Amino acid sequence: MNMPVDNALLIEYFEFEKDFVDDNIRCIPMIVRFKLDACGVKLKLKEWSKMSLEERENLADFSIRTTEDLNAYRSYLKQTIASHDGGEPTYFLPDPQDSLWAVTDQIPARIRDKVGELNTEVTLEQWRSLTILKRYALLKLTRAGHENKNFPIALKEFGLI
Repeated sequence: MNMPVDNALLIEYFEFEKDFVDDNIRCIPMIVRFKLDACGVKLKLKEWSKMSLEERENLADFSIRTTEDLNAYRSYLKQTIASHDGGEPTYFLPDPQDSLWAVTDQIPARIRDKVGELNTEVTLEQWRSLTILKRYALLKLTRAGHENKNFPIALKEFGLI
Protein backbone atom coordinates (compact mmCIF):
# COMPACT_ATOMS: atom_id res chain seq x y z
CA MET A 1 0.00 0.00 0.00
CA ASN A 2 1.39 3.42 -0.94
CA MET A 3 0.91 5.53 2.17
CA PRO A 4 1.46 9.29 2.35
CA VAL A 5 4.39 9.61 4.71
CA ASP A 6 5.84 12.98 5.60
CA ASN A 7 9.57 12.39 5.70
CA ALA A 8 10.09 15.64 7.61
CA LEU A 9 8.19 14.19 10.57
CA LEU A 10 10.19 11.62 12.45
CA ILE A 11 8.53 9.11 14.71
CA GLU A 12 8.94 10.46 18.20
CA TYR A 13 8.74 8.10 21.13
CA PHE A 14 9.25 9.49 24.58
CA GLU A 15 11.60 8.11 27.19
CA PHE A 16 8.65 7.58 29.56
CA GLU A 17 7.21 5.20 26.92
CA LYS A 18 10.46 3.26 26.59
CA ASP A 19 9.33 0.21 28.54
CA PHE A 20 6.52 -0.60 26.17
CA VAL A 21 7.99 0.81 22.94
CA ASP A 22 11.13 -1.32 23.25
CA ASP A 23 8.91 -4.35 23.86
CA ASN A 24 7.53 -4.64 20.30
CA ILE A 25 5.49 -1.42 20.77
CA ARG A 26 3.05 -3.36 22.95
CA CYS A 27 1.09 -0.28 24.07
CA ILE A 28 -0.17 2.56 21.92
CA PRO A 29 2.46 5.32 21.96
CA MET A 30 1.58 9.02 22.15
CA ILE A 31 2.46 9.64 18.50
CA VAL A 32 -0.23 7.14 17.48
CA ARG A 33 -2.71 8.38 20.11
CA PHE A 34 -2.30 11.89 18.72
CA LYS A 35 -3.09 10.69 15.20
CA LEU A 36 -6.03 8.58 16.36
CA ASP A 37 -7.52 11.56 18.20
CA ALA A 38 -6.95 13.76 15.15
CA CYS A 39 -9.04 11.46 12.97
CA GLY A 40 -11.61 10.52 15.62
CA VAL A 41 -10.81 6.81 15.93
CA LYS A 42 -10.70 4.86 19.19
CA LEU A 43 -8.26 2.00 18.82
CA LYS A 44 -8.70 -0.67 21.44
CA LEU A 45 -5.62 -2.29 22.94
CA LYS A 46 -7.03 -5.64 21.79
CA GLU A 47 -7.02 -4.36 18.19
CA TRP A 48 -3.53 -2.90 18.58
CA SER A 49 -2.17 -6.17 19.98
CA LYS A 50 -3.33 -8.08 16.88
CA MET A 51 -1.34 -5.81 14.57
CA SER A 52 2.10 -6.66 13.30
CA LEU A 53 5.09 -4.55 14.28
CA GLU A 54 5.15 -3.16 10.73
CA GLU A 55 1.50 -2.11 10.97
CA ARG A 56 2.16 -0.44 14.33
CA GLU A 57 5.16 1.40 12.92
CA ASN A 58 3.07 2.47 9.91
CA LEU A 59 0.49 3.99 12.25
CA ALA A 60 3.25 5.93 14.01
CA ASP A 61 4.94 7.08 10.78
CA PHE A 62 1.85 7.97 8.75
CA SER A 63 1.54 11.67 7.85
CA ILE A 64 -1.64 13.45 8.95
CA ARG A 65 -0.86 16.96 7.69
CA THR A 66 -3.86 17.26 5.34
CA THR A 67 -7.50 16.21 5.26
CA GLU A 68 -6.55 13.68 2.61
CA ASP A 69 -3.89 12.28 4.93
CA LEU A 70 -6.45 11.94 7.75
CA ASN A 71 -8.85 10.14 5.42
CA ALA A 72 -6.05 7.82 4.28
CA TYR A 73 -5.14 7.16 7.93
CA ARG A 74 -8.77 6.27 8.76
CA SER A 75 -8.88 4.02 5.70
CA TYR A 76 -5.62 2.28 6.67
CA LEU A 77 -6.94 1.76 10.21
CA LYS A 78 -10.23 0.38 8.93
CA GLN A 79 -8.46 -1.98 6.54
CA THR A 80 -5.93 -3.10 9.15
CA ILE A 81 -8.52 -3.75 11.87
CA ALA A 82 -10.77 -5.61 9.42
CA SER A 83 -7.88 -7.78 8.24
CA HIS A 84 -7.35 -9.08 11.78
CA ASP A 85 -10.86 -9.61 13.10
CA GLY A 86 -13.31 -8.34 10.49
CA GLY A 87 -14.43 -5.56 12.81
CA GLU A 88 -14.92 -1.88 12.25
CA PRO A 89 -13.02 0.91 14.00
CA THR A 90 -14.83 2.77 16.76
CA TYR A 91 -15.32 6.41 15.79
CA PHE A 92 -15.84 9.30 18.19
CA LEU A 93 -16.16 13.06 18.24
CA PRO A 94 -12.98 14.46 19.77
CA ASP A 95 -13.29 16.21 23.13
CA PRO A 96 -12.35 19.91 22.76
CA GLN A 97 -10.36 19.58 26.02
CA ASP A 98 -8.08 17.16 24.23
CA SER A 99 -7.06 19.78 21.65
CA LEU A 100 -5.76 22.27 24.21
CA TRP A 101 -2.26 21.29 23.03
CA ALA A 102 -2.80 23.88 20.26
CA VAL A 103 -3.35 26.70 22.76
CA THR A 104 -0.14 28.66 23.30
CA ASP A 105 -1.42 31.89 24.84
CA GLN A 106 -2.07 30.24 28.20
CA ILE A 107 -1.29 27.04 30.03
CA PRO A 108 -4.38 24.80 30.22
CA ALA A 109 -5.89 24.54 33.70
CA ARG A 110 -5.38 20.75 33.77
CA ILE A 111 -1.66 21.25 33.36
CA ARG A 112 -1.46 24.09 35.91
CA ASP A 113 -3.44 22.02 38.44
CA LYS A 114 -1.38 18.87 37.98
CA VAL A 115 1.92 20.75 38.10
CA GLY A 116 0.70 22.54 41.23
CA GLU A 117 0.10 19.17 42.91
CA LEU A 118 3.83 18.56 42.44
CA ASN A 119 4.63 21.91 44.10
CA THR A 120 6.26 23.30 40.98
CA GLU A 121 5.21 25.39 38.01
CA VAL A 122 5.56 25.58 34.27
CA THR A 123 5.96 28.98 32.68
CA LEU A 124 4.11 30.09 29.57
CA GLU A 125 7.45 30.32 27.77
CA GLN A 126 8.19 26.70 28.66
CA TRP A 127 4.73 25.62 27.48
CA ARG A 128 5.19 27.45 24.18
CA SER A 129 8.63 25.93 23.65
CA LEU A 130 7.26 22.37 23.74
CA THR A 131 6.48 20.54 20.53
CA ILE A 132 2.83 19.89 19.76
CA LEU A 133 3.33 16.22 20.62
CA LYS A 134 4.86 17.05 24.00
CA ARG A 135 1.96 19.39 24.87
CA TYR A 136 -0.45 16.68 23.72
CA ALA A 137 1.31 14.05 25.86
CA LEU A 138 1.14 16.22 28.97
CA LEU A 139 -2.59 16.78 28.43
CA LYS A 140 -3.17 13.06 27.92
CA LEU A 141 -1.26 12.32 31.10
CA THR A 142 -3.54 14.65 33.08
CA ARG A 143 -6.87 13.21 31.96
CA ALA A 144 -9.34 12.24 34.65
CA GLY A 145 -9.22 8.52 35.34
CA HIS A 146 -5.67 8.26 33.97
CA GLU A 147 -3.08 6.82 36.31
CA ASN A 148 -0.87 9.91 35.77
CA LYS A 149 2.28 8.17 37.08
CA ASN A 150 4.18 9.21 33.95
CA PHE A 151 3.27 12.91 34.27
CA PRO A 152 6.19 13.90 36.54
CA ILE A 153 8.51 11.69 34.48
CA ALA A 154 7.37 13.48 31.30
CA LEU A 155 7.85 16.89 32.95
CA LYS A 156 11.43 15.96 33.75
CA GLU A 157 12.04 14.46 30.30
CA PHE A 158 10.72 17.61 28.63
CA GLY A 159 13.02 19.79 30.76
CA LEU A 160 10.20 21.44 32.67
CA ILE A 161 11.35 20.42 36.17
